[in-house]
Amino acid sequence: MPQLPHITVATIIEREGKFLMVKENSEGRLVYNQPAGHVEIEESLLDAAIRETLEETAWRVNLVQLLGIYQYTSPDNGITYIRHCFIAKAIEPRTERDLDDDIAEAVWLSLAELEQRESEMRSPLVLEVIRDYLKGISYPLSLIVMPDKDSH
Repeated sequence: MPQLPHITVATIIEREGKFLMVKENSEGRLVYNQPAGHVEIEESLLDAAIRETLEETAWRVNLVQLLGIYQYTSPDNGITYIRHCFIAKAIEPRTERDLDDDIAEAVWLSLAELEQRESEMRSPLVLEVIRDYLKGISYPLSLIVMPDKDSH
């Protein structure tokens, strides 16, 4: 029976030509990904992106812009993911924080270094969103409208 799409978030964090990435265990394989994850119940997309980045990299970030919304169906599990990708600026690392259990490490890598590891990407979206970022694609965060809970 088909499943509803999974709503996910991811962040692109670039500093001095390198991107903050995670090396994570996905179905028994170590792969590279942006800090990313699922939106929790009653959590905003923005809050989810900030939380997931902190949990997976120990970096606090400020979201700057929306890069785009990407749809991908995994050939491995047949699940469709709707990925909301944000551009963020690194504020500071939280060295006292442990990373999520499935994260082997958080690492800064250039596009060239990532392209050398293309077969180790979690999905084709990982490099696609970096290339879109480098093209200068971005949208204001105000595109995401969240009605006030008290207005209903």
